[in-house]
Amino acid sequence: MSKRGLPTGMKMRHDAHYVEELARTHRSIGKVIPIDKIAPNPEQPRTEIGDLTELTDSIKHNGVLEPLLVKPNGDGTWMIIAGERRWRASNLAGLTEVPCIEFDIDEKTIAEIALIENLQRKDLTVWEEADGLAYLAERFDYTHEEIAKKIGKSRTTVTESMSLAGLPETIRVKCSAAGIAAKSTLLEVARQFDEQAMHDFLDRLGKRNMKRDEIRRAARPERKIKELLAVPNPSVPPNTKSFRYASADGEFSLEIHFNKSVGYEKRDVLRALKETFDTTKTQPQ
Repeated sequence: MSKRGLPTGMKMRHDAHYVEELARTHRSIGKVIPIDKIAPNPEQPRTEIGDLTELTDSIKHNGVLEPLLVKPNGDGTWMIIAGERRWRASNLAGLTEVPCIEFDIDEKTIAEIALIENLQRKDLTVWEEADGLAYLAERFDYTHEEIAKKIGKSRTTVTESMSLAGLPETIRVKCSAAGIAAKSTLLEVARQFDEQAMHDFLDRLGKRNMKRDEIRRAARPERKIKELLAVPNPSVPPNTKSFRYASADGEFSLEIHFNKSVGYEKRDVLRALKETFDTTKTQPQ
């Protein structure tokens, strides 16, 4: 292995999620740069670097297989756009040079890449991912669909994580104290209609050790909605049932269509309203 960190005969590779897109729209140069000429981004959104032991050992044996993304400062030094962990681990491994891809891009794009790289890590906690997605949406006014495409995840996954980001701090603290970290359980908490309902639900969970299906049943009780609310709508397919509501003052009305051949339940209405509420709340104006 060379002192550059790349094994002899091995080419540099990079993450197709964002680097290839950048290469199509910005000037990019692959090169090997002295490690002491590179410095982290002072506005890096990531605050916890984590344990570098495994990464350092891997670099010692295999070199740096994924190049750093850097931006030239104009004075013979470079700033890290993405890859600070690899840079730090390379220092620990004793490398003197590291493979890099140089991009001449603006500050907005740098900030975006730094956030997206963090979100593509596999060791993120549920809360880190949720808060990162929310920050990405807030800072760049991205829709859930746009975020999903950028980080290579489904829109549903993004929407679910965004709903967790909106949980009140008191609920987060209560979940942490109770040792609740599973995303499926946290989503059931988030689907409760308001903060008090979330507290009540967590109190019920705390009384006994529930399995996943039991948690779902506790979150959405099996109660049929009254037949008078199940009004078929002739403008939609025959197997679709519709829930309709009009405000008392006539200021608004809404209609929810359910693709169910046997009607729908109260939980279906509440879940649809809650998902609509959460999605609308987290979308940019």
